[in-house]
Amino acid sequence: MKHRGPGPVPNVGADAGPKPSWAEGRAARRLIAVLLLAAAALDLTRCCLVMATAQHPAPAAGVVAAGLAAAALSIWTARGHLRGRRWPAWAAVLIGAASAPQAAASGFGAPYTIPDTATAVLGVLLAVTVLATVGSTTPGLHTENPCATDKAAR
Repeated sequence: MKHRGPGPVPNVGADAGPKPSWAEGRAARRLIAVLLLAAAALDLTRCCLVMATAQHPAPAAGVVAAGLAAAALSIWTARGHLRGRRWPAWAAVLIGAASAPQAAASGFGAPYTIPDTATAVLGVLLAVTVLATVGSTTPGLHTENPCATDKAAR
């Protein structure tokens, strides 16, 4: 393919701006992974409280199964995020956004007050952290337009 436009050929592999250092991106991924693991721990805490205070086994089994699934998803997302994959960032945003309604569903009752409050706060913190660092933690993200021309050549 030949370049027929005026001016020099734009460099397609160049980045549009400065990237954060490797250590900064790694630290952000670790922070998000720690927040996801804390969300998993809170889900498991809620499961233990349900098992300790349940009066009927059928509804308690459903809540425990949902809590175990949420904890497993959080741990799986944390592992993917540490490995630098792209999908865990959006999964973490969804987990963080769903944490506050999940905590409010139990109504902040007597045995659940502390885990529910912590879950709601952690969910908001997780969503904000992921959204603040998503551009810097995604490997191979190029924001330049390969069709851009050199304006100085005109």
